[in-house]
Formats: sequence, structure tokens, C-alpha cells
Amino acid sequence: MQGELQRIVDAVAAHAGRPALIEDRRQRVVVYSEQTGLMDEVRRASILRRQTTPEVIAWLREFGIADARTPVRTPARPELDLLPRLCVPVRHDDLLLGFVWFIDPDGTMADVDLAATGLLKELSLALYRENLLGELAAQSETEAARMLLADSPETRDQAVRALLEAGMIAADGPTTALVARLVAPRERQPDERARIALEQSLVAARRRAGIREALHLVRHDHGLLLLPAEPAAGRPTPEAVARHLDDDLRHVTRALGSVERTVVGVGRSRPRLVDAVESYAEALHAARVGARLPALGRVVSWSGLGIYRILARLDGHHLDVADVHPGLARLLDGPGNQALLATLERYLDRAGNAHATAAELRLHRTTLYYRLQRIEELAGTDLKDGGERLCLHLALKLARLTGHDRPEE
Repeated sequence: MQGELQRIVDAVAAHAGRPALIEDRRQRVVVYSEQTGLMDEVRRASILRRQTTPEVIAWLREFGIADARTPVRTPARPELDLLPRLCVPVRHDDLLLGFVWFIDPDGTMADVDLAATGLLKELSLALYRENLLGELAAQSETEAARMLLADSPETRDQAVRALLEAGMIAADGPTTALVARLVAPRERQPDERARIALEQSLVAARRRAGIREALHLVRHDHGLLLLPAEPAAGRPTPEAVARHLDDDLRHVTRALGSVERTVVGVGRSRPRLVDAVESYAEALHAARVGARLPALGRVVSWSGLGIYRILARLDGHHLDVADVHPGLARLLDGPGNQALLATLERYLDRAGNAHATAAELRLHRTTLYYRLQRIEELAGTDLKDGGERLCLHLALKLARLTGHDRPEE
């Protein structure tokens, strides 16, 4: 199939008298001719990465390429290092299958009539067959990946067998889950461009790990990557993949207004793929906690969450700060208490070590003791009582997790 497409794109380029590139309907690069003459950074990056960035896709689609039946001209976009182009949509029975792209830097290229040569029909049939086969394979893999997250062990075992029999994965074995989450600004949701960017980054990470060594799945508000916990020689560890995934996500989402920042959660490894759902649950919790608490960093592992491992599991079960410590709830609700809350959190984080707390906050010891006394008065507590300190500490962490209040750093 790829050989047929290569023959067609070479014929198209020869007919047009300039290099051609063919994308599928999602604007992933399928095949391209020899690239000679002027080339912009978008074309160069598309060939190297086999895909177009979300911001470029959004710009090009503003000119109606997804709905067009005839060639469309798109203007330059200097800030994206994008030269003018001629786009020829490829359809089969009016079903959009992809696009043929020509760079036209000086606007002198005439509209290309591929239909008259029969090349457009050949291309549409070739893309249709590739699209059909690709979609069937993708759907089978996606369905099996979803089944891996089922509650029933029998269903998960069936999914593993299906993946192995179809050759979608090379082998079963220890598995680690990564969850990539796009954090949207308040009261917004990541848009379609953001979801495209998420899948592109997951596919890129999967290539690093080995296509048949890993699985990915895009869900409503996050993406999942299942990786071998014991990678083959030369392949990156799950932790290294997580860092690369985070870097790639930040790069491709930088220009998207619907994404504020990104976070990657890492679960603990499990001995078999059938048990990967447990690692997924941990990675999902880690990503959600990281989304709420930026101070934890952009890559957050479940094993490093500390007390948030417990609080994340309680989230959504109607546990209120006042249920843990009513006095702290009063302190949180009082105006102008941020300095006291920050002091209390540092003091409790340092196991009540006044010297370490004063040094970290750059406070005189007398000032620290004054603040601690005020906290005891306002919260009705005794910081010399170990049980009180435990409840206060838990309540503070719960407040941070739920967004009730976030003491100043």
C-alpha cells in the first residue's frame, strides 16, 4: 500500500512540477515526494514528525479545507514560519480522506487539475483502502485498550489475549501506566486542537518506547500510555518517557489558549498487563492531584504523593476540612490569615521543628512563636498535642487538594 501511495505522490509532483505532500483527514503525513526548492519550517517539521502541529491545523482549517471540494489557497503565516500553499482535498464518494499540499511561495502556481489525469481517483481509492484498514486496526486496538480498564478480570484477560493474537503488542509483562492531563484555564475545557495535540504527544512517546511495546488511549479529559516497566535494551524507562511526554506536551500546547499547563501522572508498575488498570488508577490520581497542586511539579508519581495518596482517594466523598479540624476551617475562612497558614504548614511539614521552620521562613524565633500562639487562639487548638497536629496537618493538605485555600508559598 505504501509503495502505491509513493508512486502516486511522485506522479502528482511530476504533473504539478513541484514537490507534493499528502496528509490524511486528520492532517497526519501519509507520504511525500522528493522535496526540492523552497521549504518552510512547517513542511520540514511535518516530514520529520509525520504530523502537523495543532496551531498550524487550526490556521489552515480557518480557510475551509475540511469542507472544500475544489483546490483552496492558504496564505502565509510568518509567526508559524508557514509559506502560502495550494491544498487539493481528496474525497471518495464525498467522504473526506485527506489533502494534497503544494508550497506556493510566490503565488504563481496554477490550480492543479488532478482529476483530469486520473491521479485524484487513484489517490482517493488508495487513501480509502489505507484509511479503512487503518481505522479497523485503530478501532480494534482502542477497544482492546478500553477493555484493559474494565472492572472484570475476565474482560481484561480477554483484551490481553486479543492484543497478543493480533500482534498489537509484542509480549505481556510488567507494565507501568502514565496519564497525561491538559489543565484548562478556569471554567474552560480543552478544545479539539488540544485533544489532537494530546494524541500526537502520546503517539510520539509510544514511538520512543516502541510501537508494539506500548499502548495509548485518549479519554475525555486525559490520555493514557501503558509502557513496559522493564524496557528492552536501548529503550527509555517509564520515568524517562514521562519526562519526554511532558516536554512534548508543553511544546505542542504552548500556543493553545485552551490549555494552561500540563501534568503527567506515573503509577507503580504491575507484573502483568491484565493488572495495568491498578497502575492506571494511581497515575490518574497522581495527575489529578498534580493538576490541582502545581507545586508538586509537572511529572507526579503516585509513590511520591505522600499523604495525598490517601486524600486523593477520599476526594469526592464529601469529606470537608471542618470534618477533619473545625478550628482550621475557621482559620481558613478568616481574612488576612495567609501568613499564619503558611507558617502553620511549614511548621507541621517540619514535624514541629521551630528552628528549621524559622530558618526556612526567614523569621526571628520570637516572631514564629507569636504566630504559632495566634494560630492556637484562632483555631482553638494546642500545637503541643500530637493528635491535634495530625488533624491540622491532614486538614491543611485536604484544603490545598480541594482548593479551599492555598497558603502562600
